Amino acid sequence: MAFFTKKDIKAAPEFESLPTHLGIIMDGNGRWAKKRGLPRSAGHKAGANVFRTISDECANLGIKYVTFYAFSTENWKRPKEEVDALMALFKDYLLEAKADMVKAGNNKIKFIGEREGINSELLKLMDEAEEETAAHTGTTVYLAVNYGSRQEIVSAVNSLIKEGKTEINEEDISNNLYTYPECDLIIRPSGEQRISNFLLWQAAYSEFWYSDVLWPDFTKRDLYRALKDFENRNRRFGA
Repeated sequence: MAFFTKKDIKAAPEFESLPTHLGIIMDGNGRWAKKRGLPRSAGHKAGANVFRTISDECANLGIKYVTFYAFSTENWKRPKEEVDALMALFKDYLLEAKADMVKAGNNKIKFIGEREGINSELLKLMDEAEEETAAHTGTTVYLAVNYGSRQEIVSAVNSLIKEGKTEINEEDISNNLYTYPECDLIIRPSGEQRISNFLLWQAAYSEFWYSDVLWPDFTKRDLYRALKDFENRNRRFGA
């Protein structure tokens, strides 16, 4: 399945406003597999297919930035078999994305998170995918791998200290985070209602949208529902 493809969006509703930056916590793969008597790896594979569909649709709709939470720093604590399966899926995705990069249009891909713990083969593929889309000016798709937001903030502060900063303000931190700009809407399927160390700084004034749908069952229609709900929110940004 192509990573970036042209989709028929005739079924999509019209939106008067869209989030500039959308965050998505891809949750529920394991429970989806368990309900079907399948190994957790099967749930992750199904979830990877949904990621491709939804990332394509975000680009088609014209959302400028979308961040997908794929693998957290805490996920290393999962059973080795499950982690290995996730890394294998990640490799397959990268190989497919690289092979399909000629069809990527104007979209840009970026990986955020710590590099430590990720094998050199995957890191090379990540670097190549970023390099080959670096000049593109369309939708930026951030994929959070080995990511934790607390670590991201600490990393930003340490970078500023290395620059010789003795006083740090909010703008300094914002300018040294992995993603830009602040997040307008965060979608979390699967019935869970927590942020799970995702975009803590960027989510200061985010709207949240929750659904009981497990991620492998999440469809473009669910995406449209979330975006329509966001469109009708009265955002006050703390005022």
